Amino acid sequence: MQRFFVKPHQIDEAAHQIHITGTDVNHIANVLRMRQGEELWISDGEKKEYHCAIEALGEEEILLHILYAQEPDYELPSRIFLFQGLPKGDKMELIIQKAVELGAYEIIPVEMKRCVVRLDGKKAEKKTARWQQIAESAAKQSKRMLVPRVHPVLSYKEALAYAGQLDVLLIPYELAGGMDETKKIIGNIKGGQSLGIFIGPEGGFEEEEVKMAVEKGASPITLGKRILRTETAGMAILSVLMFQLERGE
Repeated sequence: MQRFFVKPHQIDEAAHQIHITGTDVNHIANVLRMRQGEELWISDGEKKEYHCAIEALGEEEILLHILYAQEPDYELPSRIFLFQGLPKGDKMELIIQKAVELGAYEIIPVEMKRCVVRLDGKKAEKKTARWQQIAESAAKQSKRMLVPRVHPVLSYKEALAYAGQLDVLLIPYELAGGMDETKKIIGNIKGGQSLGIFIGPEGGFEEEEVKMAVEKGASPITLGKRILRTETAGMAILSVLMFQLERGE
């Protein structure tokens, strides 16, 4: 069943109605060709979702009738922030899509020393807008209760400062210690803690970058004996964290 996101002001619980506006009107009416009476899910972007039926379709607004509401537990018990070194080509699109599916709360593109890609102001804004659309699409598909934010591109120093608010910082690094230490670090993570993951670009981290992260409290971890591509590394650690955080529920 299709899922869409709305703002609180679009929901009228007293009248059992939700007002769909903006680009979703065209998507529902002309792309999906949905008709009166068809059902869909609406998320308020926080913790509540509504099972609705289409009541009326207009050119600028679609009116939904709320059949019932519920508060499902789809989100991870911790907020995970993925600090991703800017990759080449369209890899960032894949990274964002999969990170959203795996439960990331926010994706922060980061310019690191070995990044080949450099984005100027206007190009960065355009890319960020495109990436945010991909995040929203992935959130709809994966039954997320919120649309993860794709942060504007940060420098490495800015990213470390931004990560300073988080409870746990992890930095997968090929020269990190053995798997036993990594298992211990991850095993100590508890639901409710905010997590930051730093992933290097294609060329990996400079040693100085790892040192800077450690000085900010990050724990170097290993993802195994094999060298993972930048678009794989984030997915690997997100999968491990998803299992760790949800297994006790």
